[in-house]
Amino acid sequence: MRRVKRVLVIDDSAYVRKVVTQMLSRSPFLEVVGTARNGKDALEKVEQLNPDVITCDLIMPEMDGVEFVREQMKRRHLPIIIMSIASETAEMALNALEVGAIDFVQKPTALATDKILEIADELISKVKAAADIPTSRLPAVEVVKPPPVVQKITPQKGAVDIVVIGISTGGPQALRYVIPQLPADLGVPVAIVMHMPVGYTEMYANKVNETAKLDFIEAAEGDEVIPGRVLLAPAGRHLTFKRTNEGTVVAHLDARPFETLHRPSVDVLFQSAAETYGARVLGVVMTGMGSDGREGSSWIKAKGGLIYTESEETCIVYGMPRAVMEAGLSDRSIALDQMAQAIWEVL
Repeated sequence: MRRVKRVLVIDDSAYVRKVVTQMLSRSPFLEVVGTARNGKDALEKVEQLNPDVITCDLIMPEMDGVEFVREQMKRRHLPIIIMSIASETAEMALNALEVGAIDFVQKPTALATDKILEIADELISKVKAAADIPTSRLPAVEVVKPPPVVQKITPQKGAVDIVVIGISTGGPQALRYVIPQLPADLGVPVAIVMHMPVGYTEMYANKVNETAKLDFIEAAEGDEVIPGRVLLAPAGRHLTFKRTNEGTVVAHLDARPFETLHRPSVDVLFQSAAETYGARVLGVVMTGMGSDGREGSSWIKAKGGLIYTESEETCIVYGMPRAVMEAGLSDRSIALDQMAQAIWEVL
């Protein structure tokens, strides 16, 4: 029988603490064992209550969310989910992920209203998934610095014209590890869908670009899909490809299709890559909840392309890669620290 997971809720708003407790209590697998009003209070509550997972606000008196995550990870690794307002705390949320938080949920409002109930289903699913993560897979206290470059063996010339990556929970940390390892002369473009709330992707792209050898940017309508460039789909819009009359490929952004669970969707990106590039596609499905990427991987495989999945041992959440593996669509299962090398070798 599945054990009930213990949750600690941290927020400086008494109203939010009450509502989040009520939301999480809807699940028979979660028990809110306590609340804290700021990071300093939370450090003491963790010692007293021994929670399995934590939800944490960012802007709080005495000790904010980023400092709490940093300090808690020094003491003991625990899965921490950030709850924040994108317009006010986007940079803080990304900093919290850098120091050890595993995921975040965007609050619909900073006000004490029932509008916060809109995130109930998302919050429950993410807290349940986080509570099941083995502590050995939780992110390091700081982003691990990767090796300077991949080992450049002679690649299979012309095997792939584009690399497309799908990633979710644990993605911000994983990409900041893998992307800086890829060399400037990679020779093909890279396109990425990562599940993030609106308001974060541009800032995240700017952060990764500081250490990347490739040009890592948030995709804009009409951006050329060219070697040396990494396009990150903006939150809230699907990323697909269009071939112009001149034969070049450009990025296209659209809210359609509307029926997908995620926007942007890995499935939509992968299908477009298969339709545009045929067999010359490498799809990579990495850490994340759910099954986004499974259907898209089937499109790539049907056209003769390749699919790599991140191995269970290094995934923060082995959901998306597992779905692809169990469907029999993965050509290789690769640990995170070997992913950049594997991508280079197939190019």
